[in-house]
Amino acid sequence: MKLRILMSLYLAIVLLPLGLAAVQARPPRPFWDELATGAGMLAFSIILAEFLLSGRFRTVSGGVGLDVTLRLHQLIARTAVALAFIHPFLYTVPMSPPMIWDASRQYTVTSDFWSLAGGIVAWLLLPVLVLLAIGRSQFSYSYEVWRLMHGVGAALIAGAVLQHSLWAGRYSQDPVLAAVWVAMAGVALASLVFVYLWAPLKQMSRRWRVVGVTAVGPRLWDLVLEPDGHKGLRYTAGQFAWLNLRHSPFSLRENPFSIASAPALGGQLRFIIKEFGDATRKLGAVEPGTRAYLDGPHGNLVVEGRPEPGVALIAGGVGIAPLIGILRQLHATKDPRATLLVYGNRIEEQIVHRAELDAIAAAQGTKIIHVLSEPPVGWAGEAGLIDAALIKKHFPAPDCQSWVYVICGPGAMMETVEETLSDLGVPASQVLSERFSYD
Repeated sequence: MKLRILMSLYLAIVLLPLGLAAVQARPPRPFWDELATGAGMLAFSIILAEFLLSGRFRTVSGGVGLDVTLRLHQLIARTAVALAFIHPFLYTVPMSPPMIWDASRQYTVTSDFWSLAGGIVAWLLLPVLVLLAIGRSQFSYSYEVWRLMHGVGAALIAGAVLQHSLWAGRYSQDPVLAAVWVAMAGVALASLVFVYLWAPLKQMSRRWRVVGVTAVGPRLWDLVLEPDGHKGLRYTAGQFAWLNLRHSPFSLRENPFSIASAPALGGQLRFIIKEFGDATRKLGAVEPGTRAYLDGPHGNLVVEGRPEPGVALIAGGVGIAPLIGILRQLHATKDPRATLLVYGNRIEEQIVHRAELDAIAAAQGTKIIHVLSEPPVGWAGEAGLIDAALIKKHFPAPDCQSWVYVICGPGAMMETVEETLSDLGVPASQVLSERFSYD
C-alpha cells in the first residue's frame, strides 16, 4: 500500500508539466513533434524527481525502505535516458531562426545555438552518468569519487535542461509551466543542499566515539560506538546507517553498515563489518576514542510490531549483522514469537558470535541452522549453500507460510531464497530483504 502511494505521488509529480502543457491553447502540431516534446518534458520531470529518490529522505523511503526507493531510482533513470535520447530525433518540422509569424512554434523548431546548448550538454552527459553508475564496480575509482561525480553530474544536467526548457521549450513559454520547472529544479537543488550541507551540519552536534574494535572472524570486525554528549540514535533493530570514521561529517568517505545492536540494550551501537575496499581495510587499526558520524537510521528490515506468529532469519556471511541485532532485541524484550535462524558461511571460523547465538537459542528457544560450504571433518550442521532444497527442508509449506522472513546476504543467495519462498506460497509482503549495491 505504501509503495502504491509513493508511486502515485511520483507519477503526479512527473506528469504535472505534461498536464499543464496539455491545457494550453496552442495550435496542434504533427503527432511526432508533439511526441518529441512530450518525451523531452517527461525526461526532464523524471530527472528532477530522481533527486528525491536518491537523497536518503526518510519521509520518502520510510514506508517502503531505502532499498526500494533506490532501486526505483535506478530503473527510472534508465527510462529518462531513453526518453532524452529519442527526443531530438522525433521532430518532423524544420529547424529555423524564430519567425514573427510563428510565435507558437507550430511550423518550426528553433535553431538558435544558445537555446539548444543546455539540451545538447545534457543529452551528452546523461547517458555517461547512468553508464558510469551501472558499471561502477568495473571501474577503479573509489565510492567517494563516484558519489561526487554523480552528484555534480546530476546537478549540471538538471541546470542544463532547465536552461534549454526555458529558452527553447514551446510550452515552457507559458509563465505557469516555466514557474513549475523552476520550482521543481529548486526542490532538486534543495535536496542536494540537504544531503551535502544540512545533514552534515546536524551531525556535527551528534558526534560518536569508538569504544572498541574486536576481531570476530577472518577479516570480520565488531565495531562499538557510543554517543558523545547526546542521547544516541533512535532506531529499530534491523536498520542500518551510513558510517563515517575519522573524517569530517562533510566528507564523502562514508559507507552503509547494518546496525548489529539492540535498542533495548542501551545507547551503544554495534556494527559487524567485513574488510572490503579502502574504507574497511584498516578497520582493525582504529583506536578507542576515534570520532565517528552517522547518517541514519535507514532501512526496512524490521519485525517489531508485525503480526506474524514466527520470525525466520536467513543470513549469508556478514549479512548476519542486522539479523543478530533483531535476535538480540527479541531476546532482550522476551518476544514470545517462534524464531529460526539459517546462517550460511564458507568456513566454521567465519561464524560470528557463536557463543552468544547459542545462549540466545537456549534462552529464547531459537532454532539455529548453520550451513557451511566448506565444512570441516565431522561437521554436524548443514553442508553446501543456502539453496532451494535447504529452504524447503527447514520451512515446509504450509507450516511456515504465516511467518515473516528477513533475508540478508549475497545477492544470488537472496534471489534464490526469495524465489523459493514465493514457490512455497509465502506472500511477498512477509519477505523483507535489503541490498546495499546501488548505482
